[in-house]
Amino acid sequence: MKKKLDKRIEISSWIIVTILLIKFIPRDKIREAHTSFFFKQFITWLFGLLVVEKKFISYPNRMFFKHANKTSFTFEYFVYPGLCTLFNLYYPLERSNIIKILYYLLHTSIITVFEALAVKYTNLINYKKWTWYYSFITVWLTYYLSHIYHKWYFKRHENN
Repeated sequence: MKKKLDKRIEISSWIIVTILLIKFIPRDKIREAHTSFFFKQFITWLFGLLVVEKKFISYPNRMFFKHANKTSFTFEYFVYPGLCTLFNLYYPLERSNIIKILYYLLHTSIITVFEALAVKYTNLINYKKWTWYYSFITVWLTYYLSHIYHKWYFKRHENN
């Protein structure tokens, strides 16, 4: 029963994030989207492998690359980077610091809540030496690093 639920959640995640990316990435921002997506993949690859290899987290049920990699391909390489891409494209640059902080909190909280629910009700992820607040901190940190890189990269190209 849990395996079917896990598979449905994973397939649904692919479908939902794909639809979000197609719907909310304007044609003139595709280059920015690719840059954010690939940078976030790089970061999650490093963090994801580190926490799995140190046995802080495990991913018992995975649809892809079960024997090649112990991380979750769906979440580490597609869902988080996809959501981070939207985060960077719609970041409220011209708004107050309070709005910017709330923007970070909202995005990070949504991912953390869904992850905590997955830990509790599925076999997609198991915390071993990990807690939801470690996830909150690492998601926030990777979003922050991605945003800094995005800002730096595109400011550099605007000046040329």
